[in-house]
Amino acid sequence: MTATTTTPSSATAAVALDGVTKVYGRGAHAVPALDGLSLQVRPGEFVCLVGASGCGKSTLLNLVAGLDAPTAGRIRVTGEERPRTSPGLMFQEPALFPWLTVEANVDLPLKLRGLPRAERRDRVAELLRTVHLGGFARHRPHELSGGMRQRVALARTLALDTPVLLMDEPFGALDAMTRDLLHDELERIWSERRLTVLFVTHNVREAARLADRIVLLSSRPGRIIHIADVDVPRPRRIDSREVAAVAADVTDRLRTEVGRHGR
Repeated sequence: MTATTTTPSSATAAVALDGVTKVYGRGAHAVPALDGLSLQVRPGEFVCLVGASGCGKSTLLNLVAGLDAPTAGRIRVTGEERPRTSPGLMFQEPALFPWLTVEANVDLPLKLRGLPRAERRDRVAELLRTVHLGGFARHRPHELSGGMRQRVALARTLALDTPVLLMDEPFGALDAMTRDLLHDELERIWSERRLTVLFVTHNVREAARLADRIVLLSSRPGRIIHIADVDVPRPRRIDSREVAAVAADVTDRLRTEVGRHGR
């Protein structure tokens, strides 16, 4: 079900990390988060990052998003070290503005991009239809369920119109059924829009459900210790035997890594 995969060329990668190292602080107080990490993500590929807490998964997303700079190494997104359009970044918490309606929350990045009002109105309506919230445009976040708020956050991220989507445990706080439904929605949107997704999760079964490849990071400092292809036909079910087999293999490797560090 899984196998070590070949690495795509960095010249054709949607996201290319070359020897990326990140150290916080200096001298005796320095804390290494990532160490010499190299990874190429193909255009249109769905890659999940898994690893023990503190292994640098979220740090890696922040670096790719341009929110922080690596201590050493290079990061290129769509072939550029400083891409004209930054990747979209979605967090575990939807972080919606509570005083704004659903449509106003989704409209905000379009407004910041300077799009005309009429174009923004049509675009917001289209994005809300994409996440199946067309009838909730005038609602405010407190009137929505947790899953619906994450759909709004996804629509707002898609409004950035970037080919690369970064997701930091976006479904971690949701119940199992809602999470499973949002897996279906995300997979549909990813496929229809041909997005490149880099997805952080602690849930190995979730990674096996969603990913084309699973990247396993070592305990801090984060290094890549295994990359596995997920050779399971889509659409997938999170409770399928095939997905469970992939998750078991990755979990065994993760257990070995965590045990090696006594955590």
